[in-house]
Amino acid sequence: MRSASPPLAMALWPSDDKTGRLVRAIVLIAAGSVLMTVSAKLTVPFWPVPLSMQTFAALLIGAAYGWRLGGITVFAYLAQGAMGVPVFAGAGAGLPYLLGPTGGYLLGFAIGAVVVGWLAERGWDRRVLTTLAAMVIGNLVIYALGVGWLTTIVGSVERAFALGLLPFLLGDALKIALATALLPYAWSLIQRR
Repeated sequence: MRSASPPLAMALWPSDDKTGRLVRAIVLIAAGSVLMTVSAKLTVPFWPVPLSMQTFAALLIGAAYGWRLGGITVFAYLAQGAMGVPVFAGAGAGLPYLLGPTGGYLLGFAIGAVVVGWLAERGWDRRVLTTLAAMVIGNLVIYALGVGWLTTIVGSVERAFALGLLPFLLGDALKIALATALLPYAWSLIQRR
């Protein structure tokens, strides 16, 4: 496996000095938090877990920002929601929301972003097949944490799978396909410059 290389955002916005890197990080964290919020508001109301574009946004942030900044960005988004800012699906906010049925998925977004970011820093976001693999792995992390937590709320693994995984497979497959098309294409544009 290749050693770490700069993620997409750093290739698009290089910075050699500490102040420039700090400004870049602040701007990217703010932009990523806005993207996560907007993606949370694009929902199809399912119960107990709504279908949103958050999976796509979280994994894309991880791939574009790398594991450190991607993870910090999604954790910053979660912190905003925990503090009561209505950034989650619907008008959701606060610690009770984080401890509700979607709590495992929300944590999964951050961990999934870290995993995909780590893979992207090793070049997995440059080619279609490796991007597909990275996105599937990130999605599996989200499912594992989401379904695991949902099981504690609905009382059985079977019910958690029926409510918190099966209805989302097609939508998540489409989101993975979109990310798989976008990332290698973005890298090909950068390499042409």
